[in-house]
Amino acid sequence: MGKYVIDATEGRAKAATFETVHGTIHTPVFMNVGTVAAIKGAVSSVDLHSVGTQVELCNTYHLHVRPGDDVVYKMGGLRPFMCWDGPVLTDSGGFQVFSLGELRKIKEEGVYFHSHVDGRKIFMGPEESMQIQSHLASTIAMAFDECPSSRAERRYVEDSVKRTERWLVRSKAEMDRLNSLPETLNPDQMLFGINQGACFDDIRIDNADYISTLDLDGYALGGLAVGETHEEMYHILDVTVPHLPQNKPVYLMGVGTPANILEGIERGVDFFDCVYPSRNGRHGHVYTKHGKLNLLNAKFELDESPIEEGCGCPACQHFSRAYIRHLLKAKEMLGMRLCVLHNLYFYNRMVADARQAILNNNFSEYKKKMLEGFDNNM
Repeated sequence: MGKYVIDATEGRAKAATFETVHGTIHTPVFMNVGTVAAIKGAVSSVDLHSVGTQVELCNTYHLHVRPGDDVVYKMGGLRPFMCWDGPVLTDSGGFQVFSLGELRKIKEEGVYFHSHVDGRKIFMGPEESMQIQSHLASTIAMAFDECPSSRAERRYVEDSVKRTERWLVRSKAEMDRLNSLPETLNPDQMLFGINQGACFDDIRIDNADYISTLDLDGYALGGLAVGETHEEMYHILDVTVPHLPQNKPVYLMGVGTPANILEGIERGVDFFDCVYPSRNGRHGHVYTKHGKLNLLNAKFELDESPIEEGCGCPACQHFSRAYIRHLLKAKEMLGMRLCVLHNLYFYNRMVADARQAILNNNFSEYKKKMLEGFDNNM
């Protein structure tokens, strides 16, 4: 079990230290999303050190489909396979229950999928998800859950959350079993449970109270940023986070914009992940303290300045907006790569600065200044 120590608080915002078998994580932390053991945009795990990455996140379902978790196991686990020496979090495949829609069927024993790659039938339940994640040998595994739509009817959400609770008990039992086996690559693998409940306060709170009794290594809030408004998401954080253990890390899954992350930190969240920095970077959209820029715009054609003055990322250290715009227009992969590196650096630096602000007891001031600098699309 990882050792989690809160170093400082300001209101509900907290700066903490989380010791794991693969290294110490300083929170708040933004996890960089390497879905299939690579950051999209020609960015390798080795590159991640240059942008301040602490944790890389990989996807259980996608790695099970390709190359196969048995292949990763034979290669010694994800970390040596992708040449990453820091902590790794693997999601459980539960989000694909939500996102694959027509390709799956949910039953008590688990979920029947059709692979999005070749259409072959796949079954994944709590035990299978834990077995795959054990093969991947991640630092932190996520319990198997269903992520209901934030707009689902109450009765459906109630039934879904109860099933997810039963799946969590099964996930925990299977992880305990796997961690006791001599052939397990990471016998210190940790398990985070996931709070669900759509936008129903009472379902969220009841679920948080229940999963808190299981004494897991950490707790996540799932099923947010999937259709509800930002205000609804912040409200759910306000009512739910106080019902999760204060002595364990809290993870807000799949969120979000820079403003979302700062609002989440203020409400007591430690861990974040989102595809925005890499996805937007691949389309030439880059984040700065003054808002998001579209480098494809003609006004940058002769712009000699870096993406952001004073930025320490590999792109801003060497290249101009004009050059990066040229690469993007010419469809050169280097253009995407530089934009993704910049965006990841921006996110990682922002949460590191937020942590320092909490330690200095001036986070509310830092958040206000950052949000004032952002424009509406941040």
